[in-house]
This record gives sequence, C-alpha cells and structure tokens, in this order.
Amino acid sequence: QVNFVVCQLFALLAAIWFRTYLHSSKTSPFIRHVVATLLGLYLALFCFGWYALHFVIQSGISYYIMIIIGVENMHKYCFVFALGYLTVCQITRVYIFDYGQYSADFSGPMMIITQKITSLAFEIHDGMFRKNEDLTPSQRCLAVRRMPSLLEYLSYNCNFMGILAGPLCSYKDYITFIEGRSYQLQQSEANGKEDTKYEQTDPSPNIAVAQKLLICGLSLLFHMTITKTLPVEYNIDENFRATASWPVRFFYLYVSLMAARPKYYFAWTLADAINNAAGFGFRGYDKNGVTRWDLISNLRIQQIESSTSFKMFLDNWNIQTALWLKRVCYERATFSPTIQTFILSAIWHGVYPGYYLTFLTGVLMTLAARAIRNNIRHYFVESPTVKLCYDIITWMTTQVAISYTVVPFVLLSVKPSFTFYSSCYFCLHIASILVLLVFPLKRTQKGSKKHESIQPAWSKKLEEENLLQKNSYSTTNNSFSQKEEITCRYQALKQ
Repeated sequence: QVNFVVCQLFALLAAIWFRTYLHSSKTSPFIRHVVATLLGLYLALFCFGWYALHFVIQSGISYYIMIIIGVENMHKYCFVFALGYLTVCQITRVYIFDYGQYSADFSGPMMIITQKITSLAFEIHDGMFRKNEDLTPSQRCLAVRRMPSLLEYLSYNCNFMGILAGPLCSYKDYITFIEGRSYQLQQSEANGKEDTKYEQTDPSPNIAVAQKLLICGLSLLFHMTITKTLPVEYNIDENFRATASWPVRFFYLYVSLMAARPKYYFAWTLADAINNAAGFGFRGYDKNGVTRWDLISNLRIQQIESSTSFKMFLDNWNIQTALWLKRVCYERATFSPTIQTFILSAIWHGVYPGYYLTFLTGVLMTLAARAIRNNIRHYFVESPTVKLCYDIITWMTTQVAISYTVVPFVLLSVKPSFTFYSSCYFCLHIASILVLLVFPLKRTQKGSKKHESIQPAWSKKLEEENLLQKNSYSTTNNSFSQKEEITCRYQALKQ
C-alpha cells in the first residue's frame, strides 16, 4: 500500500512534467508514447517487482493474437486469452501464495489492462470488420479504423497515468490526447464548425486536480481514522449478533460498509487527478463555460451516497468498469444479458468466493429493485411531499440493500459470508424473490434504448442524442475520420 501511494504521487509529479515539457505542441506523438510507456513500466517494476513482467506478457501475446488471427475473430480470442491469463494469475496469487492478503497484488493493474485489451479488440473488430449500419451509436463512435502499432498498443495498456489504478479509457480518446487533438475536438460543433468562443484554447486542469486531491486527502483521513473503528467483520461477531437489536444491526451494517468506501474514493480520485494533471480527461465546457474534466472519472461520490435506487448506485460506482461490461458483454449478449454481465464482473474481479456471492445476490437485488420501480414508483411522483417521503424510504432501503449485498465482497470467504446471511435469515434474498413473484418484470429487448442496470444514465442519454446524428458518421474503414470524432465528442459535450 505504501508503494502504491508513493508511486501514484510520483506519477502525479510526472504527469505535471509530462504536460509542461512534453506537451503535444512541443513534442512528437512518438516521444510521448515512448516516455509514457517507459515511465509506466518503471512504476510497475518499482511497485510489484518482476511480477510487472505479467503486464508486458499479457499485452504482447494479445497483440500477437490480434495480428495473426485477423479482425474477424480476434475479439473473441483476445477476450478469452486476456481474461483467462488474468484468472490464472489471480488463482496462483490467492490460493498458492497469500490468501486474503493484498501485498504485491499485481492482479489489480492486470484487471485494468484486461479491460483495455478486450475493449480495443472489440473496437477494432467493430471498425474494421463490421458494417457501419450494424453498429450501435456508441460502437460507431468508439470504433477503431486502423490497427495500432506495437508502441501505441503498449502505451495505451501500460502508460504511467493509468497502469496502477486506471481508470479505463477508450483507445481513441487516449490516442487523441497523445496526438494533441483532444482540445480541438472537444470544442467543435457537430457540423464541423469551430466554437469560436473557445477556439484553440488549452484549458488548465489545475483547479480540477486541486479539487480531486482535496477529496483524496479527506478520503484518506476518513479511512485512517474512522474505518478502523468500524470493521465490517464486526457484523458477524457472535456477541454483537446475540445482543444487538435488528435496527442497531442494520444501522451498523450501513455505517460499516459506508466506512469501507473511502479507500476506493481515494484510489480512483487520485488516478483521475493524475490523468487530468497530464492533460487527459477534458470533456469540454458546460453551459457556463466552465471546463469539465470528467471524461474518464470513475465515480460520483455525492450521487453514490444519496442513491435512491440500486441502479443509481451502480450508475455512479466504478463507472468505467460498468461501461466496459456494457460494451463487451451486455449489449452483445444473446440471452440473459444481466446475468451474463454479473458473472463476467465476478470473474473479472477475482476468484474469492465472496465475489460470486455478492454478484449473484446483486442479480436478485437488481431485478427486484427494477420490478418495484417499474410497478409502483409512478404512484408517488405526483405530489412533492409524497415523492420526498418516497425518496427517503428508497434511500434507506437502497443503502441497506447495497450494504447487505457487498458484505461477502469484503469478507471474501464462504463461511463468514454465510454466517452473516444466515444471521439475517437471508431476509433480503427472500424479499427479492417474493417481489419478483408478485410484480411483473418488464423485459427489455435487445437494441432498445434501455440497457438495464449497468448502463450509466449519462451514457444512455449520449446514445439517444447520437441517434439524431447518425447520418453524420463517416463510413471510411481505412483511416480515422476527423469528422466522426468531432461528432461523437460533440454529443458527449452536449449532454
């Protein structure tokens, strides 16, 4: 953990230097790729020792698969290999070396690299093999129309800004940043005309970085002071279960799981700040002309803590992973997309049994929450007073349900997880099943606007807006289309 924090702070300083002295206006993309890759591999070597070779091996073999298999089927082979290699590494780390220990957890960066490998493979397949009219608006926007070079591929997977904690970004966004085209593209109108108000400006990320570092500091302080006093394991303490009343137990369940979240807030916000400090993550201006540096942000803390539905929580937690799951699994699944997506999420997270218990429970909770929302919510939205009461009740229910669901994720093992659930008499599992038996669940057809629980609301809005602009996309398959990128990014800016 100390190595991780030290390396991320070094990466933050390196990002400031990278933006100042290796700015795209001063340096060629080749130099920026080389420096970003070498710095990333150095940080990985410092933090994980020779385990960092796994990052190069996984990326190198995946690139070789892309070259020899061809664009028709490479996405399948890359997906199976990358996820399989990650799983083998997780099995050896967990069951052969340190079960439950996070020292030298080199599988963390490999999880991000696996996302990048699979995402890029699908994006190349979409851009170089599939017909343009067969793609969804988001797939058209992200489609890659040429094969990346080995340097570009390694830079994308192993750059110093995201090698330790991500977050995931699309290949086209990363290349656009390295080549210095991101600001111009973000400032362009959908019809290709430049927005003269902000033309050719190079916005400073300093304010955004300072704000995110403040959040990091508060999250770290909370984690070091409060989290230690509210251990999740106390939920299965025999004396606590025997003496505490049900309201007290559920209240402690909520506060103990809430106290476990700041470490994720710290890691993901710091990673976002590092990318912003390098100049990556700019997503245009809002209606007041204020810069937005949330292109690759991984969470929205305020929305998480105030979630009034299971979906709202998932929409704002680990956003880039939710988008990855949607793009490589949910919208491509031929049956039971929700179940397939949760299973993939469990496999990607690791091999601890607690992960699978959490995600299987999550399927039940998600379907039950959707059934309730679809069948009764419209009765409570007419009156502001009634809606306020409804929101308060759903907030309390959602926070308890989330906490109940993720306990095995923290406890990791089967025995303590079942000890907790049995002490609660599997109450929320039974309640979810009863809800699904009582309330009809509306089916979502493939290709519809609804992408179920894993699709963030802003992403859904982006796709709806893109439908209006579908005729403006280029169908050229041999090179990047500047007009296509402008249109895609303008849609992101509009929302």
